[in-house]
Amino acid sequence: MRPSRDGGAAAFDDFVLARSAALHRAAYLMVGEQALAQDLVQEALVKTYAAWPRIRDRSRAEAYCRKAITTTAISWFRRRRWTHERTVETMPEPPPADRADPASSVTQSQWLWEALQSLPVRQRVSIVLRYYEDLTEAQTAEAMGCAVGTVKSQVSAGIARLRDVLGDDDPDLLPSTMVVTR
Repeated sequence: MRPSRDGGAAAFDDFVLARSAALHRAAYLMVGEQALAQDLVQEALVKTYAAWPRIRDRSRAEAYCRKAITTTAISWFRRRRWTHERTVETMPEPPPADRADPASSVTQSQWLWEALQSLPVRQRVSIVLRYYEDLTEAQTAEAMGCAVGTVKSQVSAGIARLRDVLGDDDPDLLPSTMVVTR
């Protein structure tokens, strides 16, 4: 069933115009490829459009769409894992110690980006939703379709793995909100 032309389609159009850039940014961080993120958002918007008449509280439309992005990304990666794995011969070298140099900060960003992309998809998605999208643990669990405890364990494991890859000796490398106790 389609949204009716008496405001349902217009409301959906307004939603897409207002939120598609933010949804695309989150999808890009989850999948790490521009074209794949665009496809992911497009598929999630199609699912949201199909469900639009059933979404009574329009303030929850973004949460519905974000959940569609998250579950679709996870299922895509489960299917892709067998044929499209991304492997690297060696991990990149740590960035130089001089943080005042703009080139150094670009190198650090690239290094952190590559480390984030090396995480398993559920860990990466949970970190993106918690720290980039600034969702609560409960909101992240809802978007991922899992329990809050699962979010906590995925975030913890992901950050621990990032610290192993990036090195635990530099407290400024990862945001202080991403502190993991061992």
